[in-house]
Amino acid sequence: MLGRRDFVTLLGGAASWPLAARAQQQRERMRRIGILLPARSDDPAFQTWLGAFLQGLAVLSWTIGRNLRIETRWSGGKADDARRYAAELVALAPDVLLAHGASAVGPLLQATRTVPIVFPVVGDPVGAGFVDSLARPGGNATGFSVFEYSLSGKWLELLKEIAPSVRRVAVLRDASQGAGTIQFGAIQTAAPSLGMEVSPINMRDAGEIDRTIAAFARSPNGGLIVTAGATAYVHRDLIITLVARHRLPAIYPVRDFVTSGGLISYATDYVDHYRRAAGYVDRILKGEKPADLPVQAPTKYELIINLKTAKALGLDVPATVLARADEVIE
Repeated sequence: MLGRRDFVTLLGGAASWPLAARAQQQRERMRRIGILLPARSDDPAFQTWLGAFLQGLAVLSWTIGRNLRIETRWSGGKADDARRYAAELVALAPDVLLAHGASAVGPLLQATRTVPIVFPVVGDPVGAGFVDSLARPGGNATGFSVFEYSLSGKWLELLKEIAPSVRRVAVLRDASQGAGTIQFGAIQTAAPSLGMEVSPINMRDAGEIDRTIAAFARSPNGGLIVTAGATAYVHRDLIITLVARHRLPAIYPVRDFVTSGGLISYATDYVDHYRRAAGYVDRILKGEKPADLPVQAPTKYELIINLKTAKALGLDVPATVLARADEVIE
């Protein structure tokens, strides 16, 4: 027979069982993440970045098939596909969405103002209207800004250092994105002090990129700055091919341009951004609101130089630049 004390103890334990069971069920409840990326599904760089995001989730005890389901859509940089996939993902009623860049975040925000959105990469989230401010986003989106606009002037300085003969610089930008226009403005502001003349080149499609770079390259002492954005990344191989054909020293906004044959890049570490984005997704899945999670600014920039490309262009990279490089490709 149970004594009174034993009965009370047992009763207290029984009362806690539903609580423990509910807590376990909450931990193991299947959650859904929708992902929209402005690239092809076989893009090696995006596969690397997405892998970093999944690794970050795994460290935080999120496992696909156990407590997590992921739906990924690849727009290939096509605006119509981005809008269609955004609506498709929202219709799946995900717990949170992950989106790379303005060309993915914009369509998702058009499709929903309630589902939380985390962006590992966006150039100017305030200027694009995705958040009210960096400190207090205010809506259903937050994440990581990939550069400050002073960085755009740094691109011009580095191009001058590595190719001193350059006097004219074409700035390849996506004029349909506010970030591209603002980046050009920052470069234009820095140009007079460096004795440089800068001019914008729009990149709506492959044909326009080909024509405008060829026209620019007909005059001597030219160089190229490629600004950040999904359009440039989609046409990465074309841009690198054209730059090599016309022998233009060029600086890029993502290291993958340089590993693919470009000359130099100065940019944030996207792998780190995707890994940190997993932390924001984890916090949202555990109940925090994107409106209360500040947009984080870059904490580290990487300088990558391709010496093989420099040699092909007849450039002698200064020792002072090589000493600052985080990675040198030979």
